[in-house]
Order: sequence, then structure tokens, then C-alpha cells
Amino acid sequence: MSGVLRYWGFLALGAAIIGWVTGTLTWVLILIFAAAAFGYFLIQAPVWCGAMTREGQMCRNNSAGLLLGCHLREHKWQKIRMTFVPRKWRDLNRGLWASPREGVNTISGLASAVVALAAVVALLVH
Repeated sequence: MSGVLRYWGFLALGAAIIGWVTGTLTWVLILIFAAAAFGYFLIQAPVWCGAMTREGQMCRNNSAGLLLGCHLREHKWQKIRMTFVPRKWRDLNRGLWASPREGVNTISGLASAVVALAAVVALLVH
């Protein structure tokens, strides 16, 4: 059971997408599921750190979320800076696709953002 709970963001994203496609959920619930999934992929999904080490290579320590670094304090700040400094976006982008696990989490995070945006637009239109 703990293995399923570790990946709850995928379940939330699946519920949001299924609710959107089939029309069985209200837009408010779809927005809640999509926002929760987006938060999961940004700060809780199990990925590699991806921060740059002193040797110029990417850190391979386990990390939580696409935005946070590993247990090393400097890596946490480095990943946050990579998000907001335009010249570091190339390094951040390279880390988002470092392995299949990071790629799946990146695509799922983008999908959850799209579903959340669609839910917001639908709420504003109706």
C-alpha cells in the first residue's frame, strides 16, 4: 500500500483526465485533482536531483519533486535558482529529461498544468 501512496499524484492526474474526458466530474473537482497532481510533481515526486556538481555533472542523488534538490542544502537552492534565472533554464531542462523517470514526471506535470488550465477556463466561461 505504501508504494501506491508514494505515487498518489499519478492517481490524481488520472482522475482529473478521466473526469475531463468523460464529463463525470465537475470542473471544480477536476481543478482540485489537477492542482494537487501539479503540486505533487513539483515538490514530491521521486526523481534524481539534477543539480550541477563541482565536476560539471548532474547530481544523481534521490530528490523529491522536479523543483527541489537532494539532501544537500546547496542543491536545493541551486534547483530553485535554476527555475527563476533565464540563463540556467538550459541546465534545468537537461535535468528534467535526465532519465525515463524524470521524463514521465515532467510530461505528467505538464499534463496536470494543462488540465488545471482547462478547468479554470471552463469555470470562467460557464
